[in-house]
Amino acid sequence: MLLLYFKIIYLLGLVSGSVIRVRYTGPHKKDNASLSRETLTDKLLLIPPGLGFIVIPLLYIFTSRLAFADVRLKAGLVIGSGIAGTLVFAAALWLLWRSHADLGRNWTATLLIKNNHTLITKGIYSYIRHPMYAGHWLWGVAQFLLLHNWIAGPAMLVTMLPFYLYRVPREEKMMLEKFGEDYRTYVSKTGGILPVLSLLK
Repeated sequence: MLLLYFKIIYLLGLVSGSVIRVRYTGPHKKDNASLSRETLTDKLLLIPPGLGFIVIPLLYIFTSRLAFADVRLKAGLVIGSGIAGTLVFAAALWLLWRSHADLGRNWTATLLIKNNHTLITKGIYSYIRHPMYAGHWLWGVAQFLLLHNWIAGPAMLVTMLPFYLYRVPREEKMMLEKFGEDYRTYVSKTGGILPVLSLLK
């Protein structure tokens, strides 16, 4: 029964994350791009994370196909893991919402710079440059804690890594092309997905 509760929490988180994405994608779909670096590799590398945090978890939750990889834990560990996962998931969703809200019309799911694009350095972006990625990493940790299965649990963490390692350096390069020294200064004062400790004092 405990496992069922945590599966439901994951489903609620998945729905909430999807609502956040749709809410901030809709109004900006028609904005034109002035600089794009999107490649076929970018598109292909998006497929594994989609499998990792949507398809595989749903397969685990609604079928018994992955039951052979279930993790057997004592009730106390299940409860502790589930509570921790719930809290981490809440933090992930807050971070995803905050980063979308702070970016406003500058946000895009693809690797491009929009017309009238501005460099956002306030809000969550005053601490880290890639809060959406930070949110998704937290999501992956929450998934591992909530779904007690050796395949479904770590699926997002594993499948997101290649995309992250390929995409982020190219995003940074594109931002440097657009904003030059302003972006270099911004980079020197912020962390990538973790805050610079000096800013927290």
